[in-house]
Order: sequence, then structure tokens, then C-alpha cells
Amino acid sequence: MTDDTTLRSRITVDGLDRAPHRAFLRGMGLSDAQIAQPFIGVATTQADVTPCTMGLAAQAQHAKRGIANAGGTPFEFTTIAVSDGLSMNHPGMRFSLVSREIIADSIEAVASGHCYDGLIGFGGCDKTLPGVMMALVRCNLPSVFLYGGSALTGRFKGRDVSMLDTYEAVGGVLAGTWTESDLARMERVCLPTIGACAGQFTANTMAMVSEALGLAPAGSGMVPAVDSSRAPLAERAGAMVLEILRRGFPRPRDLVTRASLENAAAMVAATGGSTNAGLHLPAIAHEAGIAFTLDDVAAVFRRTPVIADLRPGGRFHAKDVHEIGGCPVIIKELIRGGFIDGSCPTVTGQTLAEAVADAPAPDGQVVVSCDTPLSPTGGLVVLRGNLCPDGALLKVAGLKSLVFEGRARVFDGEEACMDVVRRRAYAEGEVLIIRNEGPRGGPGMREMLGVTALIYGQGMGEKVALLTDGRFSGATRGMCIGYAGPEAAAGGPLALVQDGDRIRIDATTESIELHVPADELERRRAAWRPRPAHALAGVLQKYAATVGPAHLGAVTHAGPAAPPMP
Repeated sequence: MTDDTTLRSRITVDGLDRAPHRAFLRGMGLSDAQIAQPFIGVATTQADVTPCTMGLAAQAQHAKRGIANAGGTPFEFTTIAVSDGLSMNHPGMRFSLVSREIIADSIEAVASGHCYDGLIGFGGCDKTLPGVMMALVRCNLPSVFLYGGSALTGRFKGRDVSMLDTYEAVGGVLAGTWTESDLARMERVCLPTIGACAGQFTANTMAMVSEALGLAPAGSGMVPAVDSSRAPLAERAGAMVLEILRRGFPRPRDLVTRASLENAAAMVAATGGSTNAGLHLPAIAHEAGIAFTLDDVAAVFRRTPVIADLRPGGRFHAKDVHEIGGCPVIIKELIRGGFIDGSCPTVTGQTLAEAVADAPAPDGQVVVSCDTPLSPTGGLVVLRGNLCPDGALLKVAGLKSLVFEGRARVFDGEEACMDVVRRRAYAEGEVLIIRNEGPRGGPGMREMLGVTALIYGQGMGEKVALLTDGRFSGATRGMCIGYAGPEAAAGGPLALVQDGDRIRIDATTESIELHVPADELERRRAAWRPRPAHALAGVLQKYAATVGPAHLGAVTHAGPAAPPMP
């Protein structure tokens, strides 16, 4: 073991004046031997608020056993989780992205306040994964990240289904293409187990990111939440923290580098992953002191082919990836194709190429060869133009047409647009604009799967476009553009759009243009006044006062600093 003088936990237990501290530890039932060992924090987002996080406490117990068997003393603690599914399409969604920051801040507070020597962090629901990873990178202790796993798919009329199908079936009922009885059956079968949503939505996307960054053991991400192999996986991860502590390498900031961030972006692109990765990758990079913006993400998307046929744009789910060999199949194939740098280190001490060396070749269905990709460029595109100078994200995986031109229909907030969509009081060819939903203007940058799923379920997914300075779910599909920046509340061009303005969206040229003369836009800008601020208090007030722009990750602090302790 590393010399005790290098263990920062010793500041809490060594010396005469630490007798009260040791008394607290004895009050927890710890022995002399346990007090003398390295202290390892076991952080989970366990909560009975969503099926995504309900299995994490059990997995933490296995990790604690691994830590103890390897000579460490585990300390389990939990932080929050906000369910995207249950906060969707109402004011509660303002707290979803905010929860990412609370998770990172709270893990930092506990790990730093108790001077732990290492960390293992478990994430389950969408924002919990980047929140935990951000905390590990911020604390920069010997650390391992583990995803709690996705749910199994349900079966409906002979096909695999997930939560996305229920969202879209609501739109089908409103459009008259679904019956309410079929919808009632769908909601009862689409989520048969605990675990995160089964498609390549934000949780599974960020699980793949964790492996590509090297923060999680190769092959851990796609194991279903209810799979019995999660027990030994968690136990091994617990022991791994002690191995890193003994070696002194690698710590999270050794793993999160520009090269590994590009690897992570390539995984997102190759799998048609969640647009939210364009927000979370810059935020994780920020914790390591690396400027990795939406532009950097876009450059990787542009050069990476789509090789995984995953929902929502494709056919398959996380369990299908697990059954053909997991993320290592995709990583190994991307290394072979020259799209991922296999020399990057991983949490095991191996290079990424070494960690996936034994992975099988693509099966040809769920994952195909880089030589015959599903698309020659990534499943996500960053659009830029006079309407979105800082960029906006469009998921092109599964789109039939990459060009759309239409007239603007402007809504100041999600509710106004949702009302029109519910009543089907919109027309083919319109560009529906939901503004003032950005990080600061929302505040909280709400996710709008409710609106997009209704549009898609009504059969209008590519007959209208939707543009917002808010976010989209990883489950969103159709001509839906989000994260538009600068946001309307900051005076971005989105604030100047009026009903009837012509807008052209062209994913082939990565452009989005507002066809209004420059002098007219200047006249509108001169007349523009910010909307009256929301009457805020509590966490939303603090968030709105500190949050930065989406293209830089919507982060709330200046960047990494040396921790004020040994």
C-alpha cells in the first residue's frame, strides 16, 4: 500500500488531537484495523424516485465487499436523482439539468469534507451519469465509475418496446392511429424491470462515454441492471480503486484528455447517441481544465461513421449490444477503422486497445463494420448560421430528409407549444420555435421529449421542424434542433424571430439560416427587451445566476482548482 503519509484520510485519524474523530469512527462500528486502512467513498444516486436508480444500493454493497477484501474501508453515501421521465413536460423539468450540478457538488463536498482516499461512483438516470463523472474528475482521486445498467425491453405485438414507444403512442391516440386500449397495454409492458431506459438515449449514451473515456471498466456499460453479472462487476470495481491507489495511476484527470474526449464523442456519433452528450462532454472536460466545446464535438461527429443500429433512429436496444459483446465491440471496430485512439489509458491501467482486444467482431446487425457503415458521418450534426451562431444540435440518425425549409411559428415557452401540438393546431411545413427555455432563461434548460414524441406519434416527425434553446431527450427523433445558442434570454437571434419568418435547415451543409434582411434584424434588435425575469428562489435562483452557455456545457463554476487539503 502507498505509504500512510500519502493517504489524505490520515489527516482525520492520526495524532492525539484526532481522538474525537476516531471516536466517531468507532461509533460507526469500525475496528482499529479498519481505521488504519485507506478510506474509500462509495457514492450512489440510489433513490426510489425512478426505476433507473432503484438497483444502485445493492450494487454498492458488492463494491463495498470488493473494497474491504482489497484492504480498504468503504464509506457509502448517496446523492440525489431527478427522474427525467417523471419531470417531463411540466415545470419540474427545470430541475433535471440542475441536478447534474447538485450531484457533482454534493459528491465533492462529502469526499473532500471527509478526506477520502478514493471513490467509486454509481450513476443510473440521465443526469446522474455525467454528474457523477464530473465529480470524479473534479476530485481527481483514485476512482472508478459504474453505470447501474438499463432496463430490459418489453414486448408488444411481437416486437421489443421501451418507454419511447409509450411517449409516441400518446401522439398516436391524439392522431387517431392508436386506440386508448393499446396505449393502456403499452404503458404496462414497455418497462418490465428496473434500470434506465433501454434505447440509445442519454443514460446509455453516457454509459458508452464512460467506457470510451476510460473512467469505467471496458464491457461494464451495457450489462442490464437486473443481470446477475453486475454483482461480480461491482465487486471487481471496488477492488480496482485500491489497485489504482497502490499504483498511483491513473487518476480521472489522467484519463480525461483531449484524445479521450474525442474518443467519447466518436462513440456518441457512431451509435446515434443522445444530443445531450453535446452538453455533457464539454462539462466533463471543464472539470479537467480542458476547453472542449460544441465545436470540438462537431468536428468528431463530422468524421465518424454510424455503425450501431440503435433506437431511436435504429432498431436495437442496450440489451442487444450486451448480447453481442457490449461496448468493446464498438470501440474495437472504431479503433480498427481509425476513428478512436486506442493508446489512451483506462482505469484498469491498460490502454483502451488492450482493454477491448478480446472483443468479438461486429455481428453485422446491431453493429456493422466501419467498411460498410449505416451512415458515413455521425448520427449527430451541429448546425450553425445567423440563427444559431454558437451552434445547435440535430440528431440525423434515422432521418429520411436532411433539409427542411419553412415558416416560423414562435412560442415563448414549452407549455404554449404543447397546447397547440395536443390540439393538432399546427401545419405541415412550419418551424415550431420554443424559446426562453435555455440554461438561464428557463431556467434549467428543460428537455422536451413530451412535445417531440407527440409530434412524431401524430405522424408529423419530419413534416414540421422544432427548434429550441432548450434540450431534447436522447429518445427524441424527427427534425428536432435543440441547444440553440446564444439562448433567447441572452439576446440570441432566436429572440428576434417572428411568426412567418422563413428558416432553412440543411444538415448536409450543417447550416441553419433565418432569411430575414440584416437591416430588419437590426431594427428588431434595437426594439428587443429581455423578458421580465422569473420570480426565482432557492436552487433555481442560484443556478440562473451562475450557469454558463450550452455550447460550453452549461457549467456553474470557473474550472478545476487544487483541493485545499493534502
